[in-house]
Formats: sequence, structure tokens, C-alpha cells
Amino acid sequence: MRILITNDDGINAPGLVAMAEIAAELAGPGGEVWTVAPAFEQSGVGHCISYTHPTLIAELAPRRFAAEGSPADCVLAAISDVMRDSPPDLVLSGVNRGNNAGENVMYSGTIGAAMEAALQGLPAIALSQYMGTRTAALADPFEAARRHGPRLIRQLLDRADWNGEAAFRLFYNINFPPCDAAGVKGVRVAPQGRRQGVNFEAEPYLAPNGRRFLWILGGSQTAPATPGSDVDANMHDYISVTPMRPDLTCHASLDALRALEEG
Repeated sequence: MRILITNDDGINAPGLVAMAEIAAELAGPGGEVWTVAPAFEQSGVGHCISYTHPTLIAELAPRRFAAEGSPADCVLAAISDVMRDSPPDLVLSGVNRGNNAGENVMYSGTIGAAMEAALQGLPAIALSQYMGTRTAALADPFEAARRHGPRLIRQLLDRADWNGEAAFRLFYNINFPPCDAAGVKGVRVAPQGRRQGVNFEAEPYLAPNGRRFLWILGGSQTAPATPGSDVDANMHDYISVTPMRPDLTCHASLDALRALEEG
């Protein structure tokens, strides 16, 4: 199996090391793991692509490339250039340092990379490690992802609906809970949730030279969330698995809007 890995934390992120180990175990002795990751951290860029300027790409080692662009740019770089002659069989994005559950999904570059791979017709999975006081005390905060990731990905590859013939191919979002590997209680298939009262916001900051800047801040990651959701599962020490597709249509509302056609 040929696996492409990328992330949004950057080419030197510890989570990418964990992702490489997971991918190597999945690929096996006869497989290949290719890395095309952002040269610098790209957290929060979502599904952004560098449409208005070129992307510099550099080979750092065999099968290891850094691109000065977004995670989605990295997927495009791999498919269109680095792995053009032999595209990947699977794209893995992560392991992100911090969760990409709930409202975080909409901002995540980790998700953006998996979404771009799905748009390109490739099987893709985003992996993120919830961080908290318990993971902070661990020698390896990615322990849960390292231990449980390979088995869960194999199960998804064998059993999940990849819907390859659909207009918008499915991809999967995995979030590991903020605990050690032994503390993981199991897996929950869950919809994307929403933390109560949590929104991103801009905070003004006045620099010593008098210039005014804004910091973008996130809210509490432990706030109560939709029962049965991805966030709720993670907060109860379960791994969450959420099927997603790059389609923002609210299909449930289509029929109610048909009257507009008649008007």
C-alpha cells in the first residue's frame, strides 16, 4: 500500500512522527509512506488553497517533502507532482495536536487535507488527538493515537462505506480522547457536535509601538456538547469516528424550499 501523510501542524510536528509510525505499520514491509506536509504550521486554515500565488516545494529526504502552503495544497502537490506517476492508495492527515471535533471541524486544516483527498477521489482519514491535563502528564501525548490508530484504520478500510462512485466521496474523521491508551473505553460512531456557548472570537491587542492587532481565540474545549456527538464521546474517553463528505447542502431542507420554484 502507498500511503500519503500530511498535517496542518507542520513538517516538524511531533504528531506527524506518530502519523508516520501508524502509516508504516499499515503499509507493511512492501509498502511506501510518502510525506508532503506544510513547511510551517497551518492550523485553522480549513480547506484553503493557495490559488493566487505559487507554492514552493522542497525535498527534504527520500519520500519526504515540505511545501510552503496549506494542507490542501500539500495533497494537490502530492497528487499532481510528487506522486503523479503512482498516486497514493490512502491519504492520512494528522495526527493533529488537539481535537478536531465539534465546531473545530469547520476551521481545521487537518480536515481540509482529508477533504481535498476525497474531492480527488482518494480514500482519506483525518486523525486528531484531544489534549488535556491527562495527556500533558504523559511522556507521549499521542499514545492513544499510536496504540489504537492502526487497528481502527484497518477496520475502516475493510468495513466502512467509502462511497467511491458518489459525486462527493466520503472521508472519515477520527478523534482520540484526552487520556492514555489504556484509558480508552472503546469506539463510538458519532455525528459532529457543537460545544455549548463556544465560539471563536477576535481579541484586540495594542503593541508597544501603538499599532493595533487582533488575536483569534478559541473557546473552552471541555464545555458540554451535543449528547451522543463526537465531542461528547471524547469527553467520556471514547474514540469518535465520524463519516463526512465535502457537501454543505442541507438535504433535509430541500423539499421545504420547492415552493420557491413554483413562485
